[in-house]
Amino acid sequence: MAPQRHHLGIDLGGTRIKAVRVTTPGDLIAEANLPFEDRNRNWADTIRDFVDASSKAHGPLASIGVSAPGIAAPHGRHIAYLPGKLTGLEGLDWTSFLQSAKPIPVLNDAHAALLGEVWQGAARGCRNVFLLTLGTGVGGATMVDGRLLKGHLGRAGHLGHLSLNFEGLLDDVGTPGSLENEIGNKSIPLRTDGRFSSTEALVTAHRQGDADATRIWRRSVRALAAAIASLVNVLDPEVVILGGGIARAGAELFEPLREDLAEFEWRPGGSQVRILPAQLGDLAGAYGSAWNGMRNNLGKAD
Repeated sequence: MAPQRHHLGIDLGGTRIKAVRVTTPGDLIAEANLPFEDRNRNWADTIRDFVDASSKAHGPLASIGVSAPGIAAPHGRHIAYLPGKLTGLEGLDWTSFLQSAKPIPVLNDAHAALLGEVWQGAARGCRNVFLLTLGTGVGGATMVDGRLLKGHLGRAGHLGHLSLNFEGLLDDVGTPGSLENEIGNKSIPLRTDGRFSSTEALVTAHRQGDADATRIWRRSVRALAAAIASLVNVLDPEVVILGGGIARAGAELFEPLREDLAEFEWRPGGSQVRILPAQLGDLAGAYGSAWNGMRNNLGKAD
């Protein structure tokens, strides 16, 4: 019986590197969550050392895949655009950097997270699905008829920059009144007139009966429902996956969200989209990267 082939998925975040080593069917062999400092490409050396250590501990790898913030180049060998963050990431060719005999494909981190959830998570087996990651900002990714949408430049899936109010404040990419500004953690001080510094603090006050906190939180959830209903009309998914730190609010998020969607969502024949929490947590991007590396090297890449 031939030994199982192993595949490594690496997800590079703002301050941490998440990685999984898995078999071809997706069984977990090992995982890692490594901190780094964004100084003199410290993160790059940390990844190279980790890959070497993984090979020494568990044997050779059949494939490696990487995900990172930013827009991946169309050929998938590096991140083409990520201004002002992670020194040295833009243009870094991972195949050359890690001296790999096989190509190392690179994905946007939200794209990878969606692939991970479809492969081993909440959207397993689905072909029409979109993911929203609710955190400091709002990220996203979309799959239609089994294909990850990347678009002309790789911008596809930046669902947090959907405009909900054309007269609203501009967000980081110039979108007025965006979903990211309505529910992202970075806008909490502005949305609460400085009362709260995080969504977690806002939701805690809401649970404790603070009427003003409840009003602000419900408005944020209602904005999310309007965005999801709009995206459902465009993409017609089977399921919507919500991940990120804000999704950890649990019932405080999902119960009012489902109530608002009952009001907003177009439901032909009574059919409604399932709204599910992400299952893979911080490792979703690593799983998706592993899948992408494996499929690229098997000649079945998306």
